Amino acid sequence: MVQVQEMGPSSLVVCEVDESLKEKLKKFRFRKETNNAAILMKIDMEKQLVILEEEYEDISLDDLRNELPERQPRFIVYSYKYIHTDGRVSYPLCFIFSSPVGE
Repeated sequence: MVQVQEMGPSSLVVCEVDESLKEKLKKFRFRKETNNAAILMKIDMEKQLVILEEEYEDISLDDLRNELPERQPRFIVYSYKYIHTDGRVSYPLCFIFSSPVGE
């Protein structure tokens, strides 16, 4: 569930996550690919649902930043290749909330 604060301090809208998006996120968590990838999500205010906007494969953080809308907040799940100082490789999963200044 995602809570979204609306205009006044007393009004709070709770959004559910779309069922097909939940499944996609579960699969993304256990993906076998070794490239950087992202799932971009947004809130459908009419349906009060967090929905999939776009999926990206082999995308850098800089390229992902360029894909974000300038005036609307987004949720991002990002998986990337990380090489530890001892040579081990892992693929951390990051949850990012992006909100343009003033939004």
